[in-house]
Amino acid sequence: MVDLTRHEKEKHFLTATGEKRLFPSLHDPHSRELSVVVPAYNEELRLPVMMDEAMEYLENRQKQNPSFTYEVIVVDDGSKDKTTEVALRYTRKYSADKVRVLTLVKNRGKGGAVRMGTLSSRGKVILMADADGATKFSDIEKVEGGLNDLNPKPENMAISCGSRAHLEKDSVAQRSLFRTFLMYGFHFLVWFFCVKGIKDTQCGFKLFTREAALKTFSSLHVERWAFDVELLYIAQCFKIPIAEVAVNWTEIEGSKLVPFWSWLQMGRDLVFIRLRYITGAWKLLVNRKKNIH
Repeated sequence: MVDLTRHEKEKHFLTATGEKRLFPSLHDPHSRELSVVVPAYNEELRLPVMMDEAMEYLENRQKQNPSFTYEVIVVDDGSKDKTTEVALRYTRKYSADKVRVLTLVKNRGKGGAVRMGTLSSRGKVILMADADGATKFSDIEKVEGGLNDLNPKPENMAISCGSRAHLEKDSVAQRSLFRTFLMYGFHFLVWFFCVKGIKDTQCGFKLFTREAALKTFSSLHVERWAFDVELLYIAQCFKIPIAEVAVNWTEIEGSKLVPFWSWLQMGRDLVFIRLRYITGAWKLLVNRKKNIH
Protein backbone atom coordinates (compact mmCIF):
# COMPACT_ATOMS: atom_id res chain seq x y z
CA MET A 1 0.00 0.00 0.00
CA VAL A 2 1.02 3.59 -0.59
CA ASP A 3 2.02 5.32 2.65
CA LEU A 4 0.37 8.75 2.77
CA THR A 5 0.82 9.33 6.51
CA ARG A 6 2.75 12.33 7.69
CA HIS A 7 4.54 13.32 10.88
CA GLU A 8 2.64 15.60 13.27
CA LYS A 9 5.11 18.43 12.53
CA GLU A 10 4.38 18.12 8.78
CA LYS A 11 0.68 18.91 9.20
CA HIS A 12 1.24 22.61 9.86
CA PHE A 13 2.71 25.71 8.23
CA LEU A 14 3.75 28.97 9.87
CA THR A 15 2.08 32.31 9.21
CA ALA A 16 4.06 35.55 8.79
CA THR A 17 3.69 36.12 12.54
CA GLY A 18 4.84 32.60 13.45
CA GLU A 19 1.42 31.06 14.22
CA LYS A 20 0.86 27.41 13.36
CA ARG A 21 -1.93 26.63 10.90
CA LEU A 22 -3.15 23.30 9.58
CA PHE A 23 -2.50 22.51 5.91
CA PRO A 24 -5.59 21.79 3.83
CA SER A 25 -6.07 18.52 1.90
CA LEU A 26 -6.04 17.78 -1.83
CA HIS A 27 -9.39 16.07 -1.20
CA ASP A 28 -10.93 19.49 -0.38
CA PRO A 29 -12.45 21.61 -3.19
CA HIS A 30 -9.96 24.07 -4.72
CA SER A 31 -9.85 27.63 -3.41
CA ARG A 32 -7.02 29.02 -5.58
CA GLU A 33 -6.49 29.09 -9.33
CA LEU A 34 -2.89 27.89 -9.12
CA SER A 35 -0.66 26.08 -6.65
CA VAL A 36 3.09 25.96 -7.27
CA VAL A 37 4.90 23.13 -5.45
CA VAL A 38 8.66 23.61 -5.10
CA PRO A 39 10.65 20.63 -3.76
CA ALA A 40 13.84 21.88 -2.11
CA TYR A 41 16.72 19.94 -0.57
CA ASN A 42 19.68 22.02 0.66
CA GLU A 43 18.63 24.88 -1.64
CA GLU A 44 19.36 27.95 0.53
CA LEU A 45 21.61 29.37 -2.22
CA ARG A 46 19.60 28.60 -5.36
CA LEU A 47 16.06 29.01 -3.98
CA PRO A 48 16.05 32.86 -3.74
CA VAL A 49 16.80 33.27 -7.46
CA MET A 50 13.94 30.94 -8.42
CA MET A 51 11.51 32.43 -5.87
CA ASP A 52 12.26 36.02 -6.86
CA GLU A 53 11.51 35.20 -10.50
CA ALA A 54 8.37 33.20 -9.66
CA MET A 55 6.92 35.76 -7.25
CA GLU A 56 7.56 38.65 -9.63
CA TYR A 57 5.71 36.79 -12.39
CA LEU A 58 2.81 35.72 -10.15
CA GLU A 59 2.38 39.15 -8.55
CA ASN A 60 2.39 40.87 -11.98
CA ARG A 61 -0.15 38.39 -13.28
CA GLN A 62 -2.40 39.07 -10.30
CA LYS A 63 -2.12 42.84 -10.84
CA GLN A 64 -3.18 42.42 -14.47
CA ASN A 65 -5.97 40.00 -13.52
CA PRO A 66 -7.16 40.47 -9.90
CA SER A 67 -9.33 37.34 -10.12
CA PHE A 68 -6.17 35.23 -10.52
CA THR A 69 -5.25 33.67 -7.16
CA TYR A 70 -2.21 31.56 -6.36
CA GLU A 71 -0.08 29.98 -3.68
CA VAL A 72 3.51 28.72 -3.61
CA ILE A 73 4.34 25.77 -1.36
CA VAL A 74 8.06 25.30 -0.73
CA VAL A 75 8.71 21.78 0.55
CA ASP A 76 11.94 21.53 2.51
CA ASP A 77 12.85 17.88 2.04
CA GLY A 78 14.73 17.39 5.33
CA SER A 79 17.48 19.87 4.42
CA LYS A 80 20.63 20.23 6.49
CA ASP A 81 21.03 23.91 5.59
CA LYS A 82 18.79 26.99 6.01
CA THR A 83 16.30 26.21 3.23
CA THR A 84 13.30 26.58 5.56
CA GLU A 85 14.54 29.91 6.96
CA VAL A 86 15.14 31.26 3.44
CA ALA A 87 11.66 30.16 2.28
CA LEU A 88 9.99 31.67 5.37
CA ARG A 89 11.33 35.09 4.35
CA TYR A 90 8.89 34.94 1.43
CA THR A 91 6.05 34.02 3.80
CA ARG A 92 6.85 37.11 5.84
CA LYS A 93 7.10 39.27 2.71
CA TYR A 94 4.02 38.03 0.82
CA SER A 95 1.91 36.38 3.61
CA ALA A 96 1.18 32.71 4.33
CA ASP A 97 -1.83 32.95 2.05
CA LYS A 98 0.60 33.21 -0.88
CA VAL A 99 3.73 31.40 0.35
CA ARG A 100 3.69 28.38 2.66
CA VAL A 101 6.61 26.27 3.83
CA LEU A 102 6.23 22.56 4.48
CA THR A 103 9.27 21.22 6.34
CA LEU A 104 9.63 17.44 6.19
CA VAL A 105 11.05 15.81 9.31
CA LYS A 106 13.35 13.58 7.25
CA ASN A 107 14.50 13.44 3.64
CA ARG A 108 11.99 11.54 1.48
CA GLY A 109 13.37 12.26 -1.98
CA LYS A 110 12.13 14.67 -4.63
CA GLY A 111 9.05 12.58 -5.44
CA GLY A 112 8.10 12.37 -1.78
CA ALA A 113 8.53 16.13 -1.37
CA VAL A 114 6.44 16.93 -4.45
CA ARG A 115 3.74 14.52 -3.31
CA MET A 116 3.54 16.00 0.22
CA GLY A 117 3.32 19.53 -1.19
CA THR A 118 0.69 18.53 -3.73
CA LEU A 119 -1.43 16.79 -1.08
CA SER A 120 -1.36 20.08 0.90
CA SER A 121 -2.33 22.37 -1.99
CA ARG A 122 -5.43 24.43 -2.77
CA GLY A 123 -5.06 25.00 -6.52
CA LYS A 124 -7.44 24.22 -9.34
CA VAL A 125 -4.26 23.41 -11.23
CA ILE A 126 -0.95 22.44 -9.61
CA LEU A 127 2.49 23.19 -11.03
CA MET A 128 5.57 21.25 -9.98
CA ALA A 129 8.63 23.52 -10.38
CA ASP A 130 12.26 22.87 -9.45
CA ALA A 131 13.99 25.07 -6.87
CA ASP A 132 17.00 25.63 -9.13
CA GLY A 133 15.01 27.80 -11.57
CA ALA A 134 16.35 25.87 -14.58
CA THR A 135 13.06 26.45 -16.43
CA LYS A 136 11.98 30.03 -17.06
CA PHE A 137 8.95 30.51 -14.80
CA SER A 138 6.92 32.43 -17.39
CA ASP A 139 6.92 29.20 -19.43
CA ILE A 140 4.00 28.24 -17.21
CA GLU A 141 1.92 29.87 -19.95
CA LYS A 142 3.20 27.24 -22.41
CA VAL A 143 2.27 24.30 -20.18
CA GLU A 144 -1.09 25.96 -19.41
CA GLY A 145 -1.69 26.16 -23.15
CA GLY A 146 -0.83 22.47 -23.47
CA LEU A 147 -3.26 21.62 -20.67
CA ASN A 148 -6.07 23.71 -22.19
CA ASP A 149 -5.56 22.09 -25.61
CA LEU A 150 -6.18 18.60 -24.19
CA ASN A 151 -9.74 17.58 -24.98
CA PRO A 152 -11.64 15.72 -23.80
CA LYS A 153 -10.51 15.68 -20.17
CA PRO A 154 -12.20 12.66 -18.56
CA GLU A 155 -13.40 13.73 -15.08
CA ASN A 156 -11.36 16.91 -15.67
CA MET A 157 -8.10 14.95 -15.51
CA ALA A 158 -5.13 16.13 -17.60
CA ILE A 159 -1.36 16.67 -17.29
CA SER A 160 0.93 19.00 -19.24
CA CYS A 161 4.68 18.24 -19.12
CA GLY A 162 7.41 20.73 -19.84
CA SER A 163 9.95 19.13 -22.17
CA ARG A 164 13.63 19.61 -23.01
CA ALA A 165 13.57 17.07 -25.86
CA HIS A 166 14.03 19.87 -28.43
CA LEU A 167 17.37 20.74 -26.74
CA GLU A 168 18.73 17.18 -26.88
CA LYS A 169 20.88 17.65 -29.99
CA ASP A 170 22.78 20.56 -28.43
CA SER A 171 23.13 18.81 -25.04
CA VAL A 172 24.59 15.70 -26.70
CA ALA A 173 27.25 17.84 -28.35
CA GLN A 174 28.30 19.16 -24.91
CA ARG A 175 28.17 15.85 -23.04
CA SER A 176 30.80 13.15 -22.74
CA LEU A 177 30.24 9.93 -24.68
CA PHE A 178 29.62 8.09 -21.41
CA ARG A 179 26.93 10.52 -20.23
CA THR A 180 25.28 10.42 -23.65
CA PHE A 181 25.23 6.62 -23.48
CA LEU A 182 23.63 6.77 -20.01
CA MET A 183 21.02 9.27 -21.21
CA TYR A 184 19.98 7.18 -24.23
CA GLY A 185 20.02 4.03 -22.10
CA PHE A 186 17.65 5.66 -19.62
CA HIS A 187 15.35 6.84 -22.44
CA PHE A 188 15.22 3.28 -23.79
CA LEU A 189 14.37 1.81 -20.36
CA VAL A 190 11.62 4.40 -19.84
CA TRP A 191 10.11 3.53 -23.24
CA PHE A 192 10.58 -0.23 -22.88
CA PHE A 193 9.30 -0.68 -19.32
CA CYS A 194 6.97 2.17 -18.51
CA VAL A 195 5.99 5.22 -20.52
CA LYS A 196 5.28 5.41 -24.25
CA GLY A 197 5.01 8.60 -26.28
CA ILE A 198 6.68 11.06 -23.85
CA LYS A 199 10.16 12.12 -24.98
CA ASP A 200 11.21 13.84 -21.73
CA THR A 201 9.74 12.34 -18.56
CA GLN A 202 12.26 14.00 -16.21
CA CYS A 203 11.74 17.75 -16.74
CA GLY A 204 10.76 19.17 -13.35
CA PHE A 205 8.08 21.47 -14.76
CA LYS A 206 4.71 19.70 -14.88
CA LEU A 207 1.16 21.02 -14.58
CA PHE A 208 -1.72 18.89 -13.27
CA THR A 209 -5.43 19.48 -12.95
CA ARG A 210 -6.41 18.97 -9.31
CA GLU A 211 -8.28 15.79 -10.23
CA ALA A 212 -5.27 14.33 -12.10
CA ALA A 213 -2.94 15.20 -9.20
CA LEU A 214 -5.20 13.40 -6.71
CA LYS A 215 -5.50 10.32 -8.93
CA THR A 216 -1.76 9.99 -9.66
CA PHE A 217 -0.06 11.14 -6.45
CA SER A 218 -2.40 9.00 -4.30
CA SER A 219 -1.07 5.92 -6.14
CA LEU A 220 2.64 6.88 -6.29
CA HIS A 221 5.16 4.52 -4.66
CA VAL A 222 8.56 5.79 -5.91
CA GLU A 223 9.74 8.83 -3.97
CA ARG A 224 13.19 9.42 -5.48
CA TRP A 225 14.53 10.30 -8.94
CA ALA A 226 12.36 7.95 -11.03
CA PHE A 227 9.09 9.17 -9.50
CA ASP A 228 8.21 11.15 -12.67
CA VAL A 229 8.23 7.92 -14.68
CA GLU A 230 5.90 6.10 -12.29
CA LEU A 231 3.64 9.16 -12.14
CA LEU A 232 3.27 9.21 -15.95
CA TYR A 233 2.93 5.41 -16.03
CA ILE A 234 0.04 5.68 -13.55
CA ALA A 235 -1.51 8.47 -15.67
CA GLN A 236 -1.32 6.34 -18.81
CA CYS A 237 -2.83 3.35 -16.96
CA PHE A 238 -5.76 5.57 -15.98
CA LYS A 239 -5.93 6.96 -19.55
CA ILE A 240 -5.31 10.52 -18.31
CA PRO A 241 -4.46 12.74 -21.34
CA ILE A 242 -0.86 14.04 -21.31
CA ALA A 243 0.56 16.95 -23.33
CA GLU A 244 4.30 17.51 -23.85
CA VAL A 245 5.32 21.13 -24.40
CA ALA A 246 8.78 22.55 -25.22
CA VAL A 247 10.11 24.90 -22.50
CA ASN A 248 13.25 26.96 -22.00
CA TRP A 249 15.81 25.21 -19.85
CA THR A 250 19.26 26.15 -18.58
CA GLU A 251 21.61 23.87 -16.68
CA ILE A 252 22.20 25.38 -13.25
CA GLU A 253 25.28 24.60 -11.17
CA GLY A 254 24.77 22.65 -7.95
CA SER A 255 22.71 19.71 -9.27
CA LYS A 256 21.96 16.98 -6.68
CA LEU A 257 22.09 14.37 -9.45
CA VAL A 258 25.33 12.37 -9.34
CA PRO A 259 25.48 11.22 -12.98
CA PHE A 260 26.52 7.55 -12.78
CA TRP A 261 24.91 6.49 -9.49
CA SER A 262 21.69 8.45 -10.08
CA TRP A 263 21.24 6.92 -13.54
CA LEU A 264 21.95 3.48 -12.07
CA GLN A 265 19.38 3.99 -9.31
CA MET A 266 16.82 5.29 -11.80
CA GLY A 267 17.42 2.34 -14.15
CA ARG A 268 16.94 -0.09 -11.28
CA ASP A 269 13.76 1.73 -10.20
CA LEU A 270 12.32 1.52 -13.72
CA VAL A 271 12.73 -2.25 -13.80
CA PHE A 272 11.21 -2.53 -10.31
CA ILE A 273 8.25 -0.28 -11.21
CA ARG A 274 7.29 -2.52 -14.13
CA LEU A 275 7.90 -5.79 -12.29
CA ARG A 276 5.92 -4.73 -9.24
CA TYR A 277 2.89 -3.72 -11.28
CA ILE A 278 3.08 -6.86 -13.48
CA THR A 279 3.31 -9.18 -10.46
CA GLY A 280 0.55 -7.34 -8.60
CA ALA A 281 2.84 -6.28 -5.73
CA TRP A 282 1.67 -2.74 -6.53
CA LYS A 283 -1.94 -2.21 -7.57
CA LEU A 284 -3.77 0.80 -8.93
CA LEU A 285 -6.99 1.19 -6.96
CA VAL A 286 -9.70 2.81 -9.02
CA ASN A 287 -11.36 4.53 -6.04
CA ARG A 288 -8.65 5.32 -3.53
CA LYS A 289 -10.01 7.40 -0.66
CA LYS A 290 -7.58 8.10 2.14
CA ASN A 291 -7.20 10.65 4.87
CA ILE A 292 -3.81 12.17 4.11
CA HIS A 293 -3.54 13.71 7.56
